[in-house]
Amino acid sequence: MLDTANYTPRLKEAYKTTIREAMKEEFGYKNDMQIPRLDKIVLNIGCGAEAVRDSKKAKAAVEDLTAIAGQKALATKAKKSIAGFRVREEMPLGAKVTLRGDRMYEFLDRLITIAMPRIRDFRGVKPSFDGRGNFAMGMKEHIVFPEIDFDKVDEVWGMDIIITTTADNDAEGKALLKAFNMPFNA
Repeated sequence: MLDTANYTPRLKEAYKTTIREAMKEEFGYKNDMQIPRLDKIVLNIGCGAEAVRDSKKAKAAVEDLTAIAGQKALATKAKKSIAGFRVREEMPLGAKVTLRGDRMYEFLDRLITIAMPRIRDFRGVKPSFDGRGNFAMGMKEHIVFPEIDFDKVDEVWGMDIIITTTADNDAEGKALLKAFNMPFNA
């Protein structure tokens, strides 16, 4: 049986023991608080036109994202009514969840070691950073996660994954994610 009181996620332990020291040596930080770390991971599924036609699609997206994240997902709602798209204010159009702490490290571990290798024709991810060390990527199919039962899925969703770090620039953010074995293609 798993002892949850003394359990530390694998990547969190790796960060504490080896990654911090390697980053400190590589970039020459004088203070331990300067060393970049993961801040949060935000997952987002947008249902789009399917949610407008059938409100159950947005509920299914919330359930799938809850299963993937291990934490209750929030339904994202339309801010304004748009008659041309048949969207009404407060209509659910997708789902989002923000992961922090141990759940964040567990999700990153599952993303890198389980989900990414299951992507068809996977050759690594494009290093797309925002200039402040934060990384964003998209997935075309959410069914690559083992928590999703492929037989019960009625719609395959794309999803956005945003990894926020405390790094000051893209080089530090990329070095941090590379230390976590993120498979960059360039």
